[in-house]
Amino acid sequence: MGHSPKLVVFDLDYTLWPFWVDTHVDPPFKKNSDGKVYDRSGTHVKYFEDVPKILQDLHQQGFQLGIASRTSSIEEAKELVKLFKWEKYFSYSEIYPGCKLNHFKKFHEQSGLPYTEMLFFDDEYRNIKDVGSLGVTCIHADNGVSRSVVDEGLAAFAMKKC
Repeated sequence: MGHSPKLVVFDLDYTLWPFWVDTHVDPPFKKNSDGKVYDRSGTHVKYFEDVPKILQDLHQQGFQLGIASRTSSIEEAKELVKLFKWEKYFSYSEIYPGCKLNHFKKFHEQSGLPYTEMLFFDDEYRNIKDVGSLGVTCIHADNGVSRSVVDEGLAAFAMKKC
């Protein structure tokens, strides 16, 4: 396929799951015997359908994965990642309010990777614009992450490196 990114980073809200963790769900969360996660009101907390398989596949293919989220509900976001059993896939996690440039500066410091070796998926164009200014390949996942969106991102990254 050509050149691949060394680090693939995902936003959380409206990118891996279809809600804002700070306003649309009601913690605490719990996983029932059916394996599904529910919030305090009994609402089933869902992620975008393709996400678990995408994370598993990317991880198995040797990609390093990261989370970059600007949510103010830091502990709740971390708890959902854990309840969904996704923490095993992520080598890097920056979850706190503020400009995503700060998140990516941390990824760069922690990983030693240049920004040009990173691929980022986010639903908010302002984040795409900010992070793209660093040289990161950014994909606007305005309807969340799906297999086709990830494939588009990997292809865009490969084309950029030609």
